[in-house]
Amino acid sequence: MSDVVDDDLYRRTKALLEPGDIELAGAIVHTDLTGQEDLEMHELTVELNEVIAAHAGKGETYIYAGNDDTDFSSNQFQGLTVEDDAFVWECQQLLRNGTFDIVFYYEADVDQEALVADVRDRGYEVTSVVLEDGDVATDA
Repeated sequence: MSDVVDDDLYRRTKALLEPGDIELAGAIVHTDLTGQEDLEMHELTVELNEVIAAHAGKGETYIYAGNDDTDFSSNQFQGLTVEDDAFVWECQQLLRNGTFDIVFYYEADVDQEALVADVRDRGYEVTSVVLEDGDVATDA
């Protein structure tokens, strides 16, 4: 955990990966985007959708904003397959200390190191989040 930028956010993200219906991994993308930069946040989410979708290998995806779904919150999005609306990823855009961090979750069968490296190669600071054997989070 030596490359963690925000220990609290890392811990909370890791807690959300706890075993459920599917095994998840995650990435926290740290930005310098402020709450006034909605268009740039949208563009970044689209760009990262392409990275995660490529690593997930599930085909073409689109971004679902959930504006018509009461189960979604503001700044929550999903990447779904065009073919059958299957889950590829979900993210939360969190405004913390004046700038956004984007927390992504996706199925853990991706090559996590390669995905994180691709995000870094695009110039973004990213923290990899995976559950390790014996991890048990106590709160989210």
